[in-house]
Amino acid sequence: MNVLVVGSGGREHALAWKLAADASVAEVHAAPGNPGVASVATCHPLRADDGEGLLSLCLARKIDLVVVGPEAPLVAGLADVLRRGGVAVFGPSAAAARIEGSKAFAKDVLRAAGVPTAAPLDEPRAPCVVKADGLAAGKGVFVCRTQVDAEEAWRRAAAFGGEVVCEELLEGEELSVFALCDGRQALPLPAARDAKRLLDGDEGPNTGGMGAFSPVPGIPADEVAELVERIHLPVLAELAERGAPFLGLLYAGLMLTPDGPRVLEFNCRFGDPETQAILPRLAGGLAEPLARAAAGDLGGVEGPFAENAAVTVVLAAPGYPDAPEAGRPVEGVEEAEAAGALVFHAGTALRDGRLVSAGGRVLAVTGLGGDPAEARDRAYDAMGRIRLAGAQYRRDIAAGGVRVAS
Repeated sequence: MNVLVVGSGGREHALAWKLAADASVAEVHAAPGNPGVASVATCHPLRADDGEGLLSLCLARKIDLVVVGPEAPLVAGLADVLRRGGVAVFGPSAAAARIEGSKAFAKDVLRAAGVPTAAPLDEPRAPCVVKADGLAAGKGVFVCRTQVDAEEAWRRAAAFGGEVVCEELLEGEELSVFALCDGRQALPLPAARDAKRLLDGDEGPNTGGMGAFSPVPGIPADEVAELVERIHLPVLAELAERGAPFLGLLYAGLMLTPDGPRVLEFNCRFGDPETQAILPRLAGGLAEPLARAAAGDLGGVEGPFAENAAVTVVLAAPGYPDAPEAGRPVEGVEEAEAAGALVFHAGTALRDGRLVSAGGRVLAVTGLGGDPAEARDRAYDAMGRIRLAGAQYRRDIAAGGVRVAS
């Protein structure tokens, strides 16, 4: 099987790395990729939103399966372009990707499917959560505990353009639940918990994600499967009823409240950085389940067996998230890998043969171990070997869990 991974971040590096280790995969290609992806795949200088260019690449390279990483191309209809061209795609159509592309649409689907979520508010009344309706790279959600915060959040959310969604503030612990979906059936992956805030103790601004860990204490595999049955399957049925069957990765961001799980949001793709913590735990190949989901038939496919524990810590550039500085030398990656960690490139580039920062989140460092404590020690030991002037990273990932209210 020849596989093309679309995207250029840490999530795509993890996907390409996992697929390259799959015995059923002959070639892994990426577009556009990054220096880390290039170590396991053949990279092509095509943008993730260049549908016609990617289709031509697929036909020229005899690509059997395309795995789309980022959400924006999916919401814009990349999977539709490729499918019309006869290429199998793990990723939803534009119609199904609205589950992430529009929070108002997602709320409507949840209500129709009978899946519990936060109650809507007709105006920003603290405490509340204010959200930009469309895509905002993980930075369009504002937790408001005072009325001043709520009114400011409304203005900031409106600045993204489009509708603004306001809802009740839920309290509890967050959980990321992924499932491979074929339009009707869902195959659970291990759950993870991520850290969205920039600073230790869940302080500072929201980011795309500063770290993640898996498994999550107190959430066994059978409970994850039950959550998928209660949450993902009704949503899949509702989307299919609307003529938008979902083929790809459906990611539910949940809040575990005292009254039970509530959906905070749905994403239409693998999460970042959760993917960098989940995929290294999976035993066996990933290509067949992805291909079967893309073909609309997961029947008989067994869920991937998860082993050990993983902790992922994100190294961010100085100035992230508002104004990350690019072009700073990044050193010590080989030392971190020699110490036993996995280092996934997110925002890196090569300049005159030297690795430099080229984005807000630069690297994702994953430690593996027999338990979360061992995995955490290995992740932070490796992180200490990487050098990037002014770099930012959290020191509390998986330190007793990450409690988030949002």
